[in-house]
Amino acid sequence: MAKRSETRIAVAGAGLVGRAHAEIVSGSARLDAIIDPDPDAGRIAERHGADWHPDLAEYLRSGRPDGAIVAAPNHLHLPLARACLEAGVPVLVEKPLADGIAEARSLVQASRTTGVPVLVGHHRRHSPIAELARDVIEGGRIGRVVAVNAMFWLNKHDDYFNVEWRVRAGGGPICINLIHDIDLLQHFCGPITAVQARSARSVRGLEVEDTGAMIFEFASGALGTASVCDATSAPWSWELTAGENPIYPQTDQFCYQIAGTTGALSVPDLTVWTHAGPEGWWSPITHERIAVAHDDPMARQFEHFLDVILSGVPPLVTGEDGLRNIEVVEAIQAAAKSGGTKEIVRSGQGIG
Repeated sequence: MAKRSETRIAVAGAGLVGRAHAEIVSGSARLDAIIDPDPDAGRIAERHGADWHPDLAEYLRSGRPDGAIVAAPNHLHLPLARACLEAGVPVLVEKPLADGIAEARSLVQASRTTGVPVLVGHHRRHSPIAELARDVIEGGRIGRVVAVNAMFWLNKHDDYFNVEWRVRAGGGPICINLIHDIDLLQHFCGPITAVQARSARSVRGLEVEDTGAMIFEFASGALGTASVCDATSAPWSWELTAGENPIYPQTDQFCYQIAGTTGALSVPDLTVWTHAGPEGWWSPITHERIAVAHDDPMARQFEHFLDVILSGVPPLVTGEDGLRNIEVVEAIQAAAKSGGTKEIVRSGQGIG
């Protein structure tokens, strides 16, 4: 078995997220190559002592890495990841798993056919905050979950929209940002089975939405709401509340509220609220804030990926998980367009 520090990893995509992965890989394994047609990728690779290849197929013909990370634009996730799987290379695919439901199903099927694992890059699942929140819920501290609320409110600066794909369909906060929250909500509360939604683009007038509101139905019978807005100065988003990425100014607020039959939990501040007596709202209400040791979830995600590669550990976030999240996102988009309720066809149908 190869040592962790000697494990050869390729990173496909040299954008902002790909460069972040390259830094993490270089810190605990061997960055073997960066694959990206942009000549700037060559300079990034040189800085890390890695090779640069404009084309993944050409790179795979020259040798096989132990694992690969796909951090290219969404429409390239399927062909790049499938090429790795067919070459027998385990792959970490950034969220979303693919550019749509059909593409995601194809990638899940490719993993099943080849027997090569896919880990989906919903990195928040690897956060100590997420682990403790799920422990609180599954441990019964707030009873049966009955209601959920999630918020993604912040202000994206104008320069953010200088990248063409960010102003086109699929580049807005529902697909790019809310999908992280959907992943955690389903991780905490079980599958979402139906949605209602509205979206608006009234602030910037771009093709993508800047605001959206949703109602969720969970298989458990719980109901949830969520709202997104990337055109406001506000403190209520995972980015600004979790304190996991130093580029965002941390606030002391929360972005999720989870209501149970005997208590409630806010996240990521991990505050549990319960009444002290049996009289409900007439009893004093108390709260406990659970201490958490912060750690970089992307770094933890990569350490887990090494376990998947070297020890055969099952991926924490599977291809099927990534597919379910895309199903919810596409249901939201369809419901927002039609003005109706969109039932979600559960993942697995139509797959092998």
